Amino acid sequence: MARGLGRGLSALLNEEEGQTTGAATPPASGAREIPIELIEANPDQPRRHFAETELAELAQSIRESGVLQPILLRPSPSKPGMFEIVAGERRWRATQAAGHHAIPALVRELTDERAFEVAIIENIQREDLNAMEEAQAYQSLIGRAGYTQDKAGQVLGKSRSHVANTLRLLQLPAAVQDHVLYGRLSAGHARAILTADDQERLADQIVAKGLSVRDAEALVRARAAGPKKTSGPRKANKDADTAALEADLEDALGMGVDIVDRGGAGALTIRYDSLEQLDELCRRLTRR
Repeated sequence: MARGLGRGLSALLNEEEGQTTGAATPPASGAREIPIELIEANPDQPRRHFAETELAELAQSIRESGVLQPILLRPSPSKPGMFEIVAGERRWRATQAAGHHAIPALVRELTDERAFEVAIIENIQREDLNAMEEAQAYQSLIGRAGYTQDKAGQVLGKSRSHVANTLRLLQLPAAVQDHVLYGRLSAGHARAILTADDQERLADQIVAKGLSVRDAEALVRARAAGPKKTSGPRKANKDADTAALEADLEDALGMGVDIVDRGGAGALTIRYDSLEQLDELCRRLTRR
């Protein structure tokens, strides 16, 4: 069932077409105008939140240039003569807002599971899902298709660690998840407070003050550390410049740092306390 998804939506559509015709064809072949009133949203759509400003901008683009890429439909499994959206709900909504009465679409015969997989890959490849929607989509895919995290990552072109770290966001309280879902908090903010004790209060404070991710990380560290402590033995026997540099790096990274200098050569050790911290360190070092 999963083959082809990791190669992208175009490859998948070629594959589906080949299964029915015996030969691969361009994915846009067979696109036709479908009346808006014959199309209904997919109840399993991974994307739950559609920003009004984005829809308005897309609607204006459609008024000026039309729909540049067909949406993907399947015959409705419960309503003869109707179609269900597999991919492209945002374009469908914007087309209605633009006042158009039909939209170019590809129609494919897809099972429920196949349609759900296609919807996830299309949204993730377009980066249309926010972090919470992405986590919910992974959870649904794993639950419905029986995939492991590693298999889900292979299918969707993501690393196992990315899938695992994204799924951890589902451990947050519902109120914090809503902040992420509606764009008030980013995935970086959510990961920063994931291991904190008072997650809801921290989230509300971050939103109210408009804190950056780095500021949020510093806030979490300060709350976890409690009152400021004096330098311990490790800092006491370092020269002032080295100790200050260690402190600056610890504040920037939110992780323990130890510098051993021997006349201009030495070692820098960074200690992490969780996989989330390791993932964040790798992201910074590779600038992703």
